[in-house]
Amino acid sequence: MISNARILGMLAELARLTALDEESLQSFKVRAYENAINGIEGHPSDIAGLGQAELVKIKGVGASIASKIREYVETGKVTKLEELAARYPPRFVELLKIPGLGPKTLKTLRSELGVEDLESLKDAVERQALRDLPGLGKISEEKIARSIERLGLHGKDRRTPIVEAMSVAAGLARELEGLPGVTSATPAGSVRRLAETIGDIDIVVASTDPLPVMGAVAGHPEVTEVIGSGDTKTSVLTRSGLQVDVRVVAPEQLGAALVYFTGSKAHNVALRQRAIDQGLLLSEYGLFEGESVIAAATEADIYAALGLELIPPPMRENSGEIKAAAAGDLPHLRLEQIRGDLHYHTDQSGDGRSSLEEMVEAAASLGYEYVAITDHGEDLTINGSDRTQMREHLARIRKLQERYPNLRLLFGCELNIGPSGTLDYDPDFRLEFDWCVASVHSHFDLSAEQQTTRILRALADPAVNAIGHLTGRYIGRRPGIELNLDAVLEGLAVSGVALEVNGALDRLDASAEVIRRAVAQQVKLVISTDSHHTSDLRRMAYGVANAQRGWAGADDVVNTLPVDEFVAWAGSRR
Repeated sequence: MISNARILGMLAELARLTALDEESLQSFKVRAYENAINGIEGHPSDIAGLGQAELVKIKGVGASIASKIREYVETGKVTKLEELAARYPPRFVELLKIPGLGPKTLKTLRSELGVEDLESLKDAVERQALRDLPGLGKISEEKIARSIERLGLHGKDRRTPIVEAMSVAAGLARELEGLPGVTSATPAGSVRRLAETIGDIDIVVASTDPLPVMGAVAGHPEVTEVIGSGDTKTSVLTRSGLQVDVRVVAPEQLGAALVYFTGSKAHNVALRQRAIDQGLLLSEYGLFEGESVIAAATEADIYAALGLELIPPPMRENSGEIKAAAAGDLPHLRLEQIRGDLHYHTDQSGDGRSSLEEMVEAAASLGYEYVAITDHGEDLTINGSDRTQMREHLARIRKLQERYPNLRLLFGCELNIGPSGTLDYDPDFRLEFDWCVASVHSHFDLSAEQQTTRILRALADPAVNAIGHLTGRYIGRRPGIELNLDAVLEGLAVSGVALEVNGALDRLDASAEVIRRAVAQQVKLVISTDSHHTSDLRRMAYGVANAQRGWAGADDVVNTLPVDEFVAWAGSRR
């Protein structure tokens, strides 16, 4: 059965291509697709089995979209989507990620300059051909050039942001896991290590019958080309241009295969050398002593046989993790240790999509001990709330608290950091909040000195408990602000303000490199989801993985504290 994730992916692609076709991100059809996506995200069960009449009962799903969903479920494709995809191939569509290139501008570049992909765009920029087009000019051209450079975009070495790759990998793995004879299907490679960008996707499948898996992959409706196919490995290209390699192994070899195909290459080389030093041979089939299998079934068995603690996949980058694992010095952090979420929006924020009641119930269902409701402050245009609205919001939170004796609801706010470091509201009102995260949402082009001063001024305020998504980046779409990181980390360490590890896959901000430097300077971390919908709570797992990637341990993370200790810590800033 087609999963909700695949249906959501189909609708998201329709929205993206429709915006391009109609030259507007805000057209009626685009908003209709987005509303349908929001409704389906909140639906409690799979919708592939629903008929037209049942689909239109889902909030946001109209008759036209319901028909497209039924067409997709029944045929594996949507005629309208096929038409749009033929008109706008992936290499052209991905240019929308570049700041300054909206749908209308991009279509103008195509018609006037023949821009079809990143290479032709870079060529047009180098020829200074954009500045003479209506609505652009020299400044816009220079801004686009800087964005291409700062985003690290390269035409020949195509990398896909983790948020896009994870969706494809996780969705396909779930489908393969449902096939007869399959005991597990796990995304491996750089997706499993939570690298920020992905070259291609690896999926390791454990099965006693590989051929049905190979057939399912080669015949998948999202596949546009089969690059190669054998008895246990198939490589394909998806509609979005991603290469996916699926390998089937015997269940008793799964651990060895996951170690091998998760990588990284440098980690594997060091691991194999350790095996050789012990007179052993490590391969994708197992750890061998001569002809005898020492370990193969689980990754823990492989590492233990080599005298190592199990190294979490995000840490496998050959950056000292093998030496630390041998000495028993790896930092330890697990998702189960997180006791609360502290960056959490409701529909009180203009961009929130779930109600206060829905968001609180979602937190309670995860067994959290505390959650901070951090809707936007008044300075964020459209999305924020003024003092009166916030006090009304507080009353609803306090009333709702009565229904959740085991979940502490904290009255919080995401304060907006202005260009000079100013914050929402007056100092006394800010101190009425139990918890505040302060974040940059605008003025991304200031100098590094200005941005650093801006952050330092904000974290000096006693109401601020954490700095949210430090650089404001969107991976592959918007570069982060430039900072004097040493000065900011020193400011965090001295003030006791925590640095947020934002679990949103398109942010992963702070980056793993920044997290590792923060840990070294004894800066406290808070792992948050920045949720705007109940479906966003899964981001906590990504936040924990990114913190692992940055070598954070449970003692570095404030929301591993029991509720009373956490509340006391948060209150100490006031």
